[in-house]
Amino acid sequence: MQWDHEIIIVGGGMVGAALAARLGHTGMSVGLVERGSAPTPLSGDYDLRISSLNARSLAFVKASGTVLPEERCCPFRHIDVANQDGSGHSLFSAQDSGMDDFGIFIENRTLQYALWQRLENLPSVTCYTQCAPLSTMAASTGRMLELDNGKTLSARLIVGADGAHSTLRELAGITVSSYDYHQRAMIINVETELPQQDISWQCFTPTGPIAMLPLPGHRASLVWYDSDEATKAREQLSNDALKTAIETAFPKRLGKLTRVVAKASFPIRRQHAKRYIGKRLALIGDAAHVVHPLAGQGLNIGLHDADTLAELIIKGRDPGDSISLHRFECQRRLANQAMIAATDSFHHLFTGAKPLRQLGDLSLHLAERVPLAKRMMMQQANGLNPFKMR
Repeated sequence: MQWDHEIIIVGGGMVGAALAARLGHTGMSVGLVERGSAPTPLSGDYDLRISSLNARSLAFVKASGTVLPEERCCPFRHIDVANQDGSGHSLFSAQDSGMDDFGIFIENRTLQYALWQRLENLPSVTCYTQCAPLSTMAASTGRMLELDNGKTLSARLIVGADGAHSTLRELAGITVSSYDYHQRAMIINVETELPQQDISWQCFTPTGPIAMLPLPGHRASLVWYDSDEATKAREQLSNDALKTAIETAFPKRLGKLTRVVAKASFPIRRQHAKRYIGKRLALIGDAAHVVHPLAGQGLNIGLHDADTLAELIIKGRDPGDSISLHRFECQRRLANQAMIAATDSFHHLFTGAKPLRQLGDLSLHLAERVPLAKRMMMQQANGLNPFKMR
C-alpha cells in the first residue's frame, strides 16, 4: 500500500520537531502535524520559558543539522545544590564528571524556531499547520489519521508528541495516572547587577526549592516553588515589590536586581501514560510523561524518548514494527520511571516533615563527599552511561 509518509508526528513543539528533523535529516518521509502556526523568531527580552539541554539532548538536536544561535544559549559547567540554612550542600562540576559542560540553557521558543528552520530545508518533511487530529485507525501495515481540516493522512507509524493533554493519546484510548503536588512554580526573568556566568544553583526550603538558571550576560531565570496561595499572591505584586521579595528570599549570591522583566506561574503535577505504544503508534515527551520540574529534566527525557525512537526507526526496516516499538517502550519507561521516582523523592525529602528534611540534608552532605557517586549522578542526569570511563 502507498502511504503518505513513513512517519507522521503529531505535535510540532520542541520534542516533536526534534524527532521530525532527525528523521528528515536521513531522508525519511515525515509529516508533522501542528495545531498552531509555525513559530516566529524571538528577539529582545528573553522568553519566560527556559529549558536545559543536557549532553545527550544537545547531541541529538545537532545530529539533525539544526543550528542553535549561540547568542541565545548559556552553557553551564557547575550545579550548586543546598538547603536553606547551609547544613546540606553539594557542588557538581562538569570537569569532575568527565565532561566539558553540563549543557546549555535556552529559551523554548528559540529552540523550537531553530528546529523549524531546519525543517524548512528538509525536502522529505511536510509540515501541516493549524490542524489537529479528529480520529485515527490502525491497519496491518500502517495507520490513518483524520484531521480537522478535511485531510486524511496515512503512515507506517504515527507518533504523539502533542503534550500533556495529547489528543492522539486520547484517540488511541491510552489512559494516564496523575498526582497533584499542590504547589505552583513561579518563573521570573530578571536583570542582575552581577553576571550569572556558568553556574546554576538551587536552594531547598521547607515550602519548595528556589532556583537560578543563568542566561547570557546579566540575565537570569528564577524559579520559585511555593503553595498555590503564596504563589498567586506574589503574582499580584508590582514588579518593584516582587524585586524586593526576591532579594529578601533568595540567596545573597544572586546579587542585586536591576529589574524584573516578566513573570508567570504554573501548577506542579505529575502524569504518566499507562503505556507508550499502540498498534503502529508511539507516545513521546509530555504526551507520555510529565515529571516534577525541580531537576529540570522534563524536556531532556522527552528528547531522550525521541532519540531512542529515532535510533530504532533508522536501524529498522519498518518504523511501526511491533518488536521495535516494544523495545522503545521498555527502554524509555524504565528510564522515565526512575526519573519520576527520583524527583518525587527529592520533593518529599526537602518539603516534608523535619525528619525527612534532615535525611535530605544528609544526602547532600554524603553526595559532596563521595566523588564517584557525584560523577555517576551527573552522567546519569546527562543521559550518559555513568559506568563508562573516559
